[in-house]
Amino acid sequence: MRILTEIYRHPKADPNGRTVSRTAVRAAILRGRDLLLVRVAMGGYKFPGGGVAEGESQAEALRREILEECGAALVHIGDEVGAVVEYKLAFDEGFDTFKMTSCYFLCDVADGFGPQNLEEYEADLGFEPRWVSIDEALRANRSLLETESALDWLKREIFVMEYLQNQSLL
Repeated sequence: MRILTEIYRHPKADPNGRTVSRTAVRAAILRGRDLLLVRVAMGGYKFPGGGVAEGESQAEALRREILEECGAALVHIGDEVGAVVEYKLAFDEGFDTFKMTSCYFLCDVADGFGPQNLEEYEADLGFEPRWVSIDEALRANRSLLETESALDWLKREIFVMEYLQNQSLL
């Protein structure tokens, strides 16, 4: 998958150091000029998705994550949008850097939302699926970026939203 950008969350994150890596998948689900995003209680928006479990395909992970976070059934995985690679200091002993590669795909879901199946931290963040305009999502995320409690993933999600907008996909 084509790398769209690299983001360094910490100035001392060294991609050439001892690195632990993780791959995530994220869904860009479009309906007209709206996206299906996950809203967090503090007001920001993220693409539904998360880590690919060991032995799980990217398609299986997308299906599971969309169902868990949005209560929506994935009906089609379309084109690759691209990947964003993020580096930060590793929490794992013996490693210098944590590398997260987030792979974005255009997807379609069935109408309606069923129950969510959130992890504890997702419930604590108040994950709620919403159809939202790209302009509203960008405005909300940019305003949060300037706060002390800015979430780690804001820069990544803003970048991808702007990329989709610039590619005339919205």
